[in-house]
Amino acid sequence: MAILLEADSRVIIQGITGNQGAYHARLIKEYGTRIVAGVTPGRGGEEVHGIPVFDTVKEAREIAGHLDASMILVPPRAVKDAAVEAIENDIPIIVIITEHVPVHDTMYLRALARQRGVRLVGPNTIGIISPGKSKLGIMASFLYPPGHIGMMSRSGTLSHETASNLMYRGRGLSTVVGIGGDPVVGTDFVDLLPLFAADPETEAVIMIGEIGGNKEERAAEYLHSSSYPKPVFAYIAGQTAPPGKQMGHAGAIIEGQTGRADTKAAVLAAAGVRVANSLEELADMVSSLCK
Repeated sequence: MAILLEADSRVIIQGITGNQGAYHARLIKEYGTRIVAGVTPGRGGEEVHGIPVFDTVKEAREIAGHLDASMILVPPRAVKDAAVEAIENDIPIIVIITEHVPVHDTMYLRALARQRGVRLVGPNTIGIISPGKSKLGIMASFLYPPGHIGMMSRSGTLSHETASNLMYRGRGLSTVVGIGGDPVVGTDFVDLLPLFAADPETEAVIMIGEIGGNKEERAAEYLHSSSYPKPVFAYIAGQTAPPGKQMGHAGAIIEGQTGRADTKAAVLAAAGVRVANSLEELADMVSSLCK
């Protein structure tokens, strides 16, 4: 097994008729993911790469049957309505790829999703991949061979580089989850750690963090207060970032003395996490322990 996404997961893509939606629908389908429907209002009855398109999520569910997950690739201002529709139709996992979603929309969606027992991933995420089984995201699949290392990351680019470094060392991954680079996201490190702990295919966990916010600190608190059963490795990007300057992601900004890379690394190390100073060192550390 893996976490969140399995080989038999039945998924839909909201925004499938757009340029990005159609492009990634093709790649996801070629990977073997079971895309049972797409949704674009006003485009019902069409097909995209052989995938039937419906006007609403409700119609897609009624015709296609049980749905395990949805990937949303629509313009930022349309994300809220699309995600609400998916949540209200009880799709258990919703992955929002779109960047620049208004933060208040994300806060609303996160609260609604938690109220309804729905797992919201993103926004501004590369998505999820369970290598060799299924993917619901925009990552380059060839960089992610199957294996027994779980990874969760705030950065898509650093996920790709870490996966590549591990691949060249003969290591693979069980599940990779991009939590998203925004200040507010639906699923945090602390939400994923218990899932990886319970997954028999995952032997170790990698956390790719970065400056800004308190996601890494909250993960450290969780690890410090629990007897986590698997080794955890981490790398924190932004070690030389100046305070008050946004570095790439909306959530990657140091405010005063909070959100600094060195303080995040220190609290994680104090919680028993093996913290690397570079991505090369991270791959070496993981490879030496996980044979």
